Amino acid sequence: MATADYERSKWWILGAMGGTLGIFLLDETVVGVALPTIQAELGLSTTGSHWVVNIYLLVLACLAATSGRLCDIFGFKRLFLGGIGLFGVASIACGSATDLSGLLIARTLQGVGAAVIFPASMAMIAVVFPEEERGRALGVYGAVGTAFLASGPFVGGLLTDTLSWRWIFWINPVVVVATGAVVWMYWSDPPNMPNREGFDFAGLATLIGGIGLVIFATMQGPDWGWSQPAIWILLLAGLLLIALFIRQELSTGNPLIEIDLLRRGAFAVCSLMVFTGQFTKIAVLVILSIYLQKVLGMSPLMAGIALLAGVVPAPLSAIIGGTMTDRMGSRRPALLGLAGTFVAFAWLALAIGSQNYWTLFPALVLWGFMTSLIFVPGLRGGANSVPVEKQGQVGGIMLTVQLFGGTIGMTLCGTLLAATGSYQLPLLATAALAGVVLALTWWMVGEDV
Repeated sequence: MATADYERSKWWILGAMGGTLGIFLLDETVVGVALPTIQAELGLSTTGSHWVVNIYLLVLACLAATSGRLCDIFGFKRLFLGGIGLFGVASIACGSATDLSGLLIARTLQGVGAAVIFPASMAMIAVVFPEEERGRALGVYGAVGTAFLASGPFVGGLLTDTLSWRWIFWINPVVVVATGAVVWMYWSDPPNMPNREGFDFAGLATLIGGIGLVIFATMQGPDWGWSQPAIWILLLAGLLLIALFIRQELSTGNPLIEIDLLRRGAFAVCSLMVFTGQFTKIAVLVILSIYLQKVLGMSPLMAGIALLAGVVPAPLSAIIGGTMTDRMGSRRPALLGLAGTFVAFAWLALAIGSQNYWTLFPALVLWGFMTSLIFVPGLRGGANSVPVEKQGQVGGIMLTVQLFGGTIGMTLCGTLLAATGSYQLPLLATAALAGVVLALTWWMVGEDV
């Protein structure tokens, strides 16, 4: 596609990519609110209900880099349309599931479809917008997506209370059809694609095996018992496979993930920002949602309304964050976002024992404003650090670390909750993570990023 054609179509593409982001963020918020109802209706254990969230995030995290590599090899359009179609069909299957096995299989397929289209959406924005406009574009992208996120708790609670939790999945195909139509009509791959180099199947196998075993062992620990040898055997096997994956990626000529990119200090810290932002979402949208319903006795609808305090500020802060990063670079907005997030979660951890929603409210609002000041600087810093032909890789890496943030967040927070029954410990762990990344950002990210 010629530059002039990009100029005419870029806003259509941006809107479609924002809608793509939106259905993922919507799934995050609506599933969290509906989780206690799904658990009760299908007769799930606490760990089983957490798998409904984590199997989707785990598949996404393991396959996101695959999508980034395939975008570089085969082009964006074919993969995007196939992925968005699979996501829509799997969403219908999720809403039709009658037991845990059926729901987990459908959620797995949802994750496969999402893994194809999410990194492509970020990379496509980087292709059609020049470097000096990317911060603004990513801000709009985040604002469109977080508008879905902001409506998620209310929509999820309303559908669960008035119709059924199944409708939280059945609304996805509407957005799928709209975004797919825009890409079909307005997108053409850059002329230097496709680049049909070899695919790193060994890297894919060791990545999926390693991360899958580590997450499975950690999540099943509270159910099986941490003293069981099987837990530790699975955990050690997973860590060994992760080590083999890193070795494979450093030695092959066509890596699934270019580990060398993570050797750049600023790029690595920008990736950690994105990881942290997703981790915090799980702590709020899943753990606090369960707390509001099981401890404070709220209905799904009331819990959804209560969580709006944390998600409504996000669309506005996404636009502000994009403008700030274009003017200031990534360092100062990220420091502000991470510091505010640390304060918000420390506040939540201290206030949660009061069992009074209004003591949590100010911290939720603060978190809602700070989230975009983590994501936008991280995404912009990553995109601006590599040439356009590597944007598929950047999209894959950024989505991988983001979804690892969600997966590890669900695993760690869910395990702490299941093992101790304490809602305070997951919040303290989240505050500690924000504090560590804040220190790394201060130390390693310069004003020029």
